[in-house]
Amino acid sequence: MIGRKPMNDFVTIVGGGLAGSEAAWQAARLGLGVRLHEMRPTVRTPAHRTPYLAELVCSNSFKSEELSNAHGLLKEEMRRFGSLILGAAEPARVPAGAALAVDRDRFAAGVTAAIESEPLIEVIRGEVREIPPEGPAILATGPLVSPALYEAIGEFTGREHLYFYDAISPVVEADSIDRSIVYAASRYGKGSGEDYLNCPLSEPEYDPFYQALRGAAKADLHDFERDRFFEGCLPIEEMALRGRDTLRFGPMKPVGLPDPRTGREPFAVVQLRQDNLAADHYSMVGLQNQLKFGEQVRIFRMIPGLASAQFVRLGMIHRNSYICAPAVLRPTYQTRSRDDLFFAGQVSGVEGYLESAASGMLAGMNAARLVCGSQPLAPPPETALGALCRYISAADSENYQPTNISFGLLPPLEAPPRGRKEKRAELVRRALTHFDLWLSQLSLQPAGDAVSRAGFLPSFPAE
Repeated sequence: MIGRKPMNDFVTIVGGGLAGSEAAWQAARLGLGVRLHEMRPTVRTPAHRTPYLAELVCSNSFKSEELSNAHGLLKEEMRRFGSLILGAAEPARVPAGAALAVDRDRFAAGVTAAIESEPLIEVIRGEVREIPPEGPAILATGPLVSPALYEAIGEFTGREHLYFYDAISPVVEADSIDRSIVYAASRYGKGSGEDYLNCPLSEPEYDPFYQALRGAAKADLHDFERDRFFEGCLPIEEMALRGRDTLRFGPMKPVGLPDPRTGREPFAVVQLRQDNLAADHYSMVGLQNQLKFGEQVRIFRMIPGLASAQFVRLGMIHRNSYICAPAVLRPTYQTRSRDDLFFAGQVSGVEGYLESAASGMLAGMNAARLVCGSQPLAPPPETALGALCRYISAADSENYQPTNISFGLLPPLEAPPRGRKEKRAELVRRALTHFDLWLSQLSLQPAGDAVSRAGFLPSFPAE
């Protein structure tokens, strides 16, 4: 192996987000001691609010659970593997139609309790300012890397760090929503059929809202930084600049959401998703933004049903840093120049909660395998997990962009069915067949045993 050195008999993990927590869990599951470093609350970030591990900063949604969706396939593979993150999401679930969404505080508290109750994991609070010289080590710092470690990573990779800006949606108090105007419905009646609150806009209501977004004052970025946004999470004011109907065909689309009072779809809709189990907070779906706080209050109160809205949290923007993964990483999330050093999470070049946790899951397993003298492995490229491994290690390094999981990342079928629905079903069947075969070849403790061994699901007091 490249760069092989004497190694510790424990793994050092820097970063206690989704990827770092999942990596720690998987390494401990294989019997390896873990030292998990998390700088919060000793060192704060612009976006986090709590000292919990795995705090969800942006949305409270892990996206679709349906197997007709690539995110549903990735969840299924992760569940079969024994994911901490997905296991902790279940007791924190809130209504969200066909998506998996959670009470963010309860979810993070659950992950923290599971990690802190695992005797093989030591949680160390404080900033790590340099790359650990001895491995195995996993850098799962997330996108909000501390300045000193950011510079150290840049020196290690030997190239300029990449970044984009990510935006956060506002959250409103439930009792400030006018229930005589909004209506409960899920798109196409999925979930319970009434999992979202919907603020309907007529055309005369939509146009002033759209024009207000186009002319709104934005929060300042540093002069030396130019705007770079992830296409999958564009601020709504950026979408508005792309044309009048961009929002109506994006986060404000009314398709599948008829108003039960009229039987007709509105001109546009703002959806509100339950943000906690108590149902006293609702997040504004897809309305992430870079607007000044005063502008947000003014413009969002133009939305029908939100004229008196009180905001628990307003939207904001933060910088996401990541490495050029194809130039740095192998499919196992090991670095090409040092085989006992791994990257995981958004800093590794994946995008999204689920994808970050998935990378941590594999990095944790492979760090443990390395210590035990086994070869680190990546799942087959026909699987969702394997497709992400292939993307981060083999994409075009000159034009590299982070990615969410999608069916387009999987190798094409040799004889694809004609219909889109049938094609996706065959991709899923092939993926799970390959995944189960790969999983059977690993000497992993069954997920259920690992869960019960560590008291995986903490009990919560009744509300």
